[in-house]
Amino acid sequence: MRLKGKVGIVTGSASGIGRGIALAMAKEGAHIAVVDVNEEKGQETLKEINQHTEGMLFIKDISKQENVAEVVQAVVEKFGKLDILVNNAHVSRQANFTETTQEMFDLSFNTGFYPTVHFMQAAYPELKKTKGKVINFASGAGLNGQTTQTSYAAAKEAIRAISRVVANEWGPEGINVNLISPIALTPGVEQWRNSAPELYDTMIEGIPLRRLGDPEADIGRTAVFLASDDANYITGQTIMVDGGSIKLR
Repeated sequence: MRLKGKVGIVTGSASGIGRGIALAMAKEGAHIAVVDVNEEKGQETLKEINQHTEGMLFIKDISKQENVAEVVQAVVEKFGKLDILVNNAHVSRQANFTETTQEMFDLSFNTGFYPTVHFMQAAYPELKKTKGKVINFASGAGLNGQTTQTSYAAAKEAIRAISRVVANEWGPEGINVNLISPIALTPGVEQWRNSAPELYDTMIEGIPLRRLGDPEADIGRTAVFLASDDANYITGQTIMVDGGSIKLR
């Protein structure tokens, strides 16, 4: 119960990596607010959370800043505080650089970068009180410059940049800000594996540990560590949870 009594918000947590993080934290005793646009999957995640602790569900479009403030306010009103903020939600479209449109940039930044900014700003007064933890998300797409990922990579590297800035600014107040750069077997990746098994096998060969991460057991457990007191002296870092695919220097 490393997070017993803690209160957290996890965006994009109806499925995939966000769900894995929400469940991993709930099993360690944290009250978790699930924030997503998929009500059916969100209800399923909330039901599992409630088997271990007490959660909340928000079906909100977090590209709208006013919805972000409402979530933070409601969580604090219910649980009295906020200890953990996980900015996981992100939507993007793939295209070669010369074919990447303004609409593609807007989608990626409005669903990933700006909600991360707005949640951090809205949560700051509460995180300051609890000396809380922020976990944002980077990607190998930005670190390695993955082809066809222009808008996604740009938004993820922008998130990395502001996370380092905020780690410096909020560090004196005891708030930790870190990033996870994951590779995981999400539902979307499973669909791709089934449709393109040869490409999937090639990708696996490029991962030293020869497997994709599990959203809960691998990514979720890393998030639990970063949200716990065990990580109190870690901030401004990008943690590669990718089976050894990228080795930062």
